[in-house]
Amino acid sequence: MQFTSRRIVRTLQDMSAKLNRALPLLFAALLLAAAAPPAMSQHTSAHWEYEGADGPTHWGTLDNAYRKCSAGTNQSPIDIRDAKSADLPPISFTYKPSPLKLTDNGHTVQVTYAPGSFITVGNQRYELQQFHFHHPAEEKVSGRSYPMVAHLVHRNSAGQLAVVAVLLKKGTANQLVAELWKYLPTEHGKEVAPPGTSVDATDLLPADHGYFTFSGSLTTPPCSEGVTWFVLKTPSEISSGEVLTFAKRYPHNARPVQPLNGRVIKQSQ
Repeated sequence: MQFTSRRIVRTLQDMSAKLNRALPLLFAALLLAAAAPPAMSQHTSAHWEYEGADGPTHWGTLDNAYRKCSAGTNQSPIDIRDAKSADLPPISFTYKPSPLKLTDNGHTVQVTYAPGSFITVGNQRYELQQFHFHHPAEEKVSGRSYPMVAHLVHRNSAGQLAVVAVLLKKGTANQLVAELWKYLPTEHGKEVAPPGTSVDATDLLPADHGYFTFSGSLTTPPCSEGVTWFVLKTPSEISSGEVLTFAKRYPHNARPVQPLNGRVIKQSQ
């Protein structure tokens, strides 16, 4: 009986020593668990499309983050009508060549632009982030539609967005578009960055930089508002073959025009 008691005491002592060694590790694990966000709090945006049950008329109900798509009052695109002439500052384009980084994100073909290119409008400077394409053009001008449009997305130091829309009409081949189409990705989400290849967004611009402007939104979910739009009055040209190449990939990736809801559209003189 006395031998058994000594064994029990030694066993308890051993267990106590092991517990003392394990406590710091257990405490550290608890701290890490407390610091990590719970899996349920990680939000993944809902899938959306341009047609069917996940199309534009349903975007606002697909995800709480997309509510502006149906509840917003300053949505884009719009049919540009009855624009008021105003003494607006010119858009100064300071674009530089950028190494080509091309992605098919499942909704459009997008070029991610290197830092250092920007527009200046009055006292506002917006850095070019990326540009992408829609077929047909999302914007209309007095009811007229265009085959395609390029959206050049910019951001200022305060995080505010400005989009320059370049309408594309059928005509001569567009040198920049022709270069892009040579490297169209074969997979969604895979970036193509051919070594030694650069592009210059200046090549998308028409010679005349006169513009329409209004307050609007992103034209894709989450349809965030507070975006300043500059739609160039003069279209650039693109060949029928270049339009067809994009249309085979995206037959229709344009949101329908949205109500103006009393917004004033201005145009440069």
